[in-house]
Amino acid sequence: MHGNDSSGDEMSLVTNRTMDIAVALLLLLVSAVVIYDSARLGFDWRENEGPASGYFPFYIALILASSSLVNLLRALFARHGVDSESFVSRPAFMRVLAVLIPAFIFVAVIQLLGLYIASALFIIAFMLTLGRESIIRSVAVGVTIPLALFVLFEIWFLVPLPKGPVENFLGY
Repeated sequence: MHGNDSSGDEMSLVTNRTMDIAVALLLLLVSAVVIYDSARLGFDWRENEGPASGYFPFYIALILASSSLVNLLRALFARHGVDSESFVSRPAFMRVLAVLIPAFIFVAVIQLLGLYIASALFIIAFMLTLGRESIIRSVAVGVTIPLALFVLFEIWFLVPLPKGPVENFLGY
């Protein structure tokens, strides 16, 4: 079902009701996994020991499952009104993807080039495309920030972060 969002001129990509159902089902699945594993570990109270390993996760998952079931039933049997309002419109979703997809690529590139080079490329790309900044400013910020973080973490705090071929070439 397609409705309009609050602005009234953008087509809805997904409704609140659909998202309520999807999230409730996802949380029910997560709860079922936690409950199953908690039962495997034991969720009883042991004499002179206290709670078993699965005690707290079991009861938290039980509460989460109960809440999710209530939300699922409410979404399934709700009258079409507020819940049929737009959760996100196509243009808004595209703006989210414009940030989300590069973030996934950034995480993948960290594995190949290390955190600092990947961060520099990520910052430069974002400043050029989304920020519409000049090349000089984008490169200056994109190089300065990872370099400052390198000095902070690797040299001052001695905290090793994922490095790539450039840092290995430089002896780090």
